[in-house]
Amino acid sequence: MSSNNPRSSPTRSLLALVCLGLLMLLFISLGRWQLSRAQERQSLAQQIEQGRQQAPLHIDSQASLDKGALWQSVALHGSWRSELTVLLDNRNFKGKPGYWIATPFVLDEGDLAGSSLLVLRGWLPREPGQTPKVPVAPSGPETISGELMERVPRLFELGSSPLPEHLPSPSGIAPVVQNLALEDLRTRTDLPVLPRVLAQTAPASELLTDWPDPNIDFEKNRGYALQWFGFALIALCAWIGVAWKWLRRSRPNSAPTRKT
Repeated sequence: MSSNNPRSSPTRSLLALVCLGLLMLLFISLGRWQLSRAQERQSLAQQIEQGRQQAPLHIDSQASLDKGALWQSVALHGSWRSELTVLLDNRNFKGKPGYWIATPFVLDEGDLAGSSLLVLRGWLPREPGQTPKVPVAPSGPETISGELMERVPRLFELGSSPLPEHLPSPSGIAPVVQNLALEDLRTRTDLPVLPRVLAQTAPASELLTDWPDPNIDFEKNRGYALQWFGFALIALCAWIGVAWKWLRRSRPNSAPTRKT
């Protein structure tokens, strides 16, 4: 007994066309997204190169801060607020787990006197089962230098690890977070936090300051985009094949019959 349904084949073909069409749109969207990421990383690579080609700059006013390019080497004079230190977790160095130590640095020159710049002081290894022993920043005024950044580099996180409602923490222990936004720091301290971050390189300390560059491999994103567009082309060829077969089945037999 045959269970073939004459309507099932056109229905399956129509469903296949819809699915292949959706796949084409998905693959094209993913390809365009990868091209967008490639453009972002290429722009970042150019920004890093241009910033590091600039002469070192001393930050002592709002005008000099505005003039400073991202990734440019700058120097500033002031003092640390060690009690406001925050630890950034899961910042690996050469495969070893650890923390970035972030501490506000209060400037004492020009019209920026009293304002603070968040400084990434360096990397501290994480010892399993032990509370991190954060080196205290030097007391008293000093001059530090490093590279200007727009923000603290972010890591992907599933959950949130918010800062305490107010800093310094009542426990006196530096809070540990995955990511740190300047706005969060600004709302939890008594400091006017400037819209820049400094990755410190000098003077030398017991913390490691071999900062990793952001991922700027834009050619890899272009390769991924080419793969997605290739998948879209394959889906298009399959769509054309299914559509052609579907049209042939649905076309009535109009060939003339011979008289005998």
